[in-house]
Amino acid sequence: MSLRVVIYGVGPIGQLITRAAYEKGFEIVGAIDIDPGKVGKDLGEVAGLGRALGVKIESDADKVLREGKPDVVLHSTGSFLDRVYPQLVKAIRVGSDVISTCETLAWPWYRYPELAELLDNYARNNDVTILGAGVNPGFVFDALPSVLSTTIIRLDRLTVVRSLDASKRRYSFQKKIGLGMSPEQFREALARGEITSHVGFAESVLLTASIMGLRLDKVEEDQEPVIADANYETQYFRISPGQVRGVIGHGSGFVNGKEVIRVELRACVGCEDYEEVRLEGEPSITWRSTGTPGDPATAAVIVNLAPRIINERPGLITLKDLINYAYTA
Repeated sequence: MSLRVVIYGVGPIGQLITRAAYEKGFEIVGAIDIDPGKVGKDLGEVAGLGRALGVKIESDADKVLREGKPDVVLHSTGSFLDRVYPQLVKAIRVGSDVISTCETLAWPWYRYPELAELLDNYARNNDVTILGAGVNPGFVFDALPSVLSTTIIRLDRLTVVRSLDASKRRYSFQKKIGLGMSPEQFREALARGEITSHVGFAESVLLTASIMGLRLDKVEEDQEPVIADANYETQYFRISPGQVRGVIGHGSGFVNGKEVIRVELRACVGCEDYEEVRLEGEPSITWRSTGTPGDPATAAVIVNLAPRIINERPGLITLKDLINYAYTA
């Protein structure tokens, strides 16, 4: 399917999205970024395509969207809805559907209920569809276990673990999980918002529960640093004993005081790459992989789902709307 798309955000993920969209044969009609080092340059060259696309990266989003008239905006600029909300409104205003990597948009009613309602109403009024998706939230912690649950007659507890070797990830990922910090620096930086580590544990839990038809009483999430007991080194950081070499975080959903959903991320230098889904019930099963490459997978999810949202109902939707079934616990 040939779509007219605008790339909104040309950071590392936006560049991967650009390459995936080009491979899919989408018509890229504009690109938006505020980085002075990218503005004015050809998108194909910045994205590493090895050729010019004839699309200049511009900072004036209103102009690009108005002139490009995209069917879908492929958006990847931030993790928090309150910060990217004005950008989404610009796309809605010109009548473009949006699929975004914004983690908190995957289930925005948890952190931003008022903004979610405003966004939904504005999208409906403009006959536009908005979706937040990616690899996490969007696949490993939510869509994947929900699909696997179709093999279960009775589900008592779901546990998803994603483990990855942070030394293989890009600089910005290594920085946001606090590599090389002291434990105190990590906790202070996380509290101040200077680093985010993983964003979206609660969103994944609530999205999974919604798809599977579970009504949760409570949701919790937390993150703690993994402390090095030896020297480690990545392409970007040197880590001494006592410093942070990664993070372990989780989100949990409870019914009647019992944890029924747990999603856990282990991202550290030297960690094994794997994903494991454990479904306890009747019958009980365990599914395990050798790991999903996060950044390319996120780009693939965005590009592969873009044609799907064209014919979805207007408003703010979730992956539940695209997975056409629901498990009944």
